[in-house]
Amino acid sequence: MNSKMGYLLNAVRYLRRCSPVARPSAPTSRHVVWTGRHRDCLDNTNCRTLFLNAFPSLRGSPLRFLSHKADAFGVGDEVQQEKSREAAVSEQAPQSSLELEKLEGDAQSFRVKAALDENEQFFNRLHTCACPSDVLDLASESAVSIKQFTNCLTTIWKLLRSMSDDQRRYEKRLVFEHPAFVRLCQQLLRDSRRMTRGDLVFSLHAVVNLGVPQNTLLVQTLLRVCQEKLNQLDNRCMSVLATTLAGMDEDKNVSALQAGLQLLVEQRLPSIRDIFILQNLMKCMGKDAPVFLKKKLEMAVLREIDHLTYPNAHRVFLGLVAMNYCSIPVLNACSKKIQENIHDAPYWQLILILEACHSLQYRNIKLFSAVADYVNSIVCLLDKRQIILFLSAFETLGFQPSELMGVLAEKVTEDSEFLDLKSFLIVLRVYSRLNYVPKGQHLLFYETLHSCLNKYLPQISNAELLKAVYSLCILGYLPHLALDQLLKKDSFEELMSGDLYKEKREMMLHCVRTCMELDSPSFMKPAFVPTEIFSSLVSVTLRKAREALLELLGDENMFRQNVQLPYEYRIDFEIWMDSDTKKVLPITATDSYADRSVQRLAFLFVPPSAFCLGTTHPQGKLAMKKRHLSKLGYHVIPVLNKKFQELTNEGAIEFLKGKIYSENVSPFSEVNLCDNN
Repeated sequence: MNSKMGYLLNAVRYLRRCSPVARPSAPTSRHVVWTGRHRDCLDNTNCRTLFLNAFPSLRGSPLRFLSHKADAFGVGDEVQQEKSREAAVSEQAPQSSLELEKLEGDAQSFRVKAALDENEQFFNRLHTCACPSDVLDLASESAVSIKQFTNCLTTIWKLLRSMSDDQRRYEKRLVFEHPAFVRLCQQLLRDSRRMTRGDLVFSLHAVVNLGVPQNTLLVQTLLRVCQEKLNQLDNRCMSVLATTLAGMDEDKNVSALQAGLQLLVEQRLPSIRDIFILQNLMKCMGKDAPVFLKKKLEMAVLREIDHLTYPNAHRVFLGLVAMNYCSIPVLNACSKKIQENIHDAPYWQLILILEACHSLQYRNIKLFSAVADYVNSIVCLLDKRQIILFLSAFETLGFQPSELMGVLAEKVTEDSEFLDLKSFLIVLRVYSRLNYVPKGQHLLFYETLHSCLNKYLPQISNAELLKAVYSLCILGYLPHLALDQLLKKDSFEELMSGDLYKEKREMMLHCVRTCMELDSPSFMKPAFVPTEIFSSLVSVTLRKAREALLELLGDENMFRQNVQLPYEYRIDFEIWMDSDTKKVLPITATDSYADRSVQRLAFLFVPPSAFCLGTTHPQGKLAMKKRHLSKLGYHVIPVLNKKFQELTNEGAIEFLKGKIYSENVSPFSEVNLCDNN
């Protein structure tokens, strides 16, 4: 009996040693935890089976778990053993925890590194894609993140933008037919609210430019999400969004977003320091932007004008055109920067700058001269059609680049085969308006243009034929074959039937008929020119001239004003003068209009637009009028009215006195048809 009890006690002590250690945080005593723990263990296990099966040696020789000298029930020993076990476990626990954390950290680092490597591989492959279909194939194979999908879209747009029109149309069709594109759009639709601000605006920009219809759920969803995240956009994203909206049709979401963006731009302007973003916002706000916002944009650009570079100067020009806002200080600064870097400018940018100057009605002779000189210096590198484009841009500005016009005239005279109908009409318009005639070879130049016109007669429309004949007539050349075709009954009736531009066509036909009479070699100077007073009232701009003439000549009978001549010509002031004595004659005292000793002076007070910019060289219409009045027996004195109005009263009298009595005529009074300076 005693031996059985010993075995039992030894077994219990063994189980106690092998059992899990109580948690230090347990609020109960060690003995209570132990008792509860082993009670559960023993309740769930058949003790007899456990002892007999798990420890078969218990039935053999006794196991010595404890020292013979130790008391089996010694409390001190028991407590000491418990402390030893807890210390051992507490030493192992932190070590195990650190090892576990280290393993988890290593695993996480490995996963992050693998993801980064995979992402880098994806973008490396994306940069090597040569066409949109390659991008979509890559997206279907590897794209998994929102950023990857967004970059796929923007890359597709960049690739399409660099293609020719025909190739772009073909590639766009392939993009829309590609199954991966549908998946890409669906992914954007699902993830639109989880996108970063940059991914959002660039996705919208790419989708719109790819030609996805504006009324689709994808585009409208992206617009609504942009509205929600509008205040989160940084300046760059704001600029991209403004560019996108500028190219979209108006609808509810677009209008709401534009209104919000306008308020945001107004708020952010003081903090924007990037000229590129400012010019982009100028371009995108457009001509409908409030005047105060245009003024704020102007001031923001002026604030950063010291950091202006050539590319930005070119873009600021276009931004002002988009706003339809002419800021002289900004334009002057941009012009200066363009002149300094003109040798770095591609020809198409210079053409855009000239067109922008025309749109803004900005005239800068130094800029135009610099562009003309630069183009003339590289003319051997330019195609003939590129030269024509430059001349067309200069013509709209009223600026005559005489050297460049001489070069093209020489090329046309040598070989006119390169002139298609459109280029031919541009050349006629430019040379007639700017009144340029090549020195020493004007007849050959005219005949070359005439032969070109005859070549296109079978295919030219009546409206284009009228423009061509009108241009040649202004230059003083009559193309007889073309005139015969133009004045046929059917052609004439067609020109007069339409309401659109009818008034302009009537004016051009009247000019053609006048030239046919007055420029004809058979025309003789008339002995008598019937005249009448158009009106006794003098316009405000001519009052100063009238008062000066009264002061100078002393009597109203010494001159006439608002004189109406045949062929619908009108002169501002007419003075008769004895050609021998150089005395002004009273108009009522002259009995015979056929008296050859009488010289008739015709004063024409004209605006600056009647002359080529920065010169006293008359443009085509004024040169034609001067030519025709000379054939009617008048000595024509054109006066730049703007400069005349700036003179004092005494200065105005002296000016007119010099024009009337001086034998050495100033540049304003003698402007010849062939004067190209």
